[in-house]
Amino acid sequence: MTSFPRAHPSQQKNSPDTPGRITETPPDLKESFSLGAETATGDAEVDRIWFAPNVWPREVPELAPLVEEYTAQMRRVADDLLALCAHALGLPVNPFAALASTPTWTMNINHYPPVSVVGEPEPGQFRIGPHTDFGTVTILDREPGAGGLQVYSEQAGWENAPYDPAALTVNIGDLLEYWSGRRWPSGRHRVLPPQPDAPEEDLVSLIYFYEANHDALVTPLSPPIGRAEGLEPVLSADFIKQRLDAITVS
Repeated sequence: MTSFPRAHPSQQKNSPDTPGRITETPPDLKESFSLGAETATGDAEVDRIWFAPNVWPREVPELAPLVEEYTAQMRRVADDLLALCAHALGLPVNPFAALASTPTWTMNINHYPPVSVVGEPEPGQFRIGPHTDFGTVTILDREPGAGGLQVYSEQAGWENAPYDPAALTVNIGDLLEYWSGRRWPSGRHRVLPPQPDAPEEDLVSLIYFYEANHDALVTPLSPPIGRAEGLEPVLSADFIKQRLDAITVS
């Protein structure tokens, strides 16, 4: 590794209702390889934003088929999770069977290097700063560590996320929170910086962010299933883009 790119303070917002409110922190101590769905629609502008072709590193030719198989499996898991959500609410049909027939999604391979690569963390600096995810469900296959994933709750504050080597970690995103009528809050989380007792810890996480069709009209569930009145239907693309725009540094 000849250089270490530091991302801008991304996805560090206080509330899914106010995506423009950013928790300003120093740059995240990570590097990422990102890719997304390639199910082109034929609309040049839509495809440019949501379905651009992935660019694979020529140095690792075996990466593309492995990741393509992995993301195909993760999509099946995500679809099963959304079907389970509909079943848990007693809905007669699973609306996401149609709303996520050709979905947008992103996968990150995140590398969290040790102190010898990134240097000593600045005050308030994280491997990933506090944030919620934007979509429906996020599926993580992660390595545990002293500087690993933490989740937030009103009852307990920040706690280390449970880890089971035989299990995946699942987050609820902002769009699923909105669809559920605020019944299921999106999970606020962060990844700690390298810790003093493990400065050379080197971690990798596979993170699959699932959304819905770019043109899906997501209608929030009303009370008594939902917990909030007066939520308007939203287009998935508009909802996600609003949040992406809020974390973009121009």
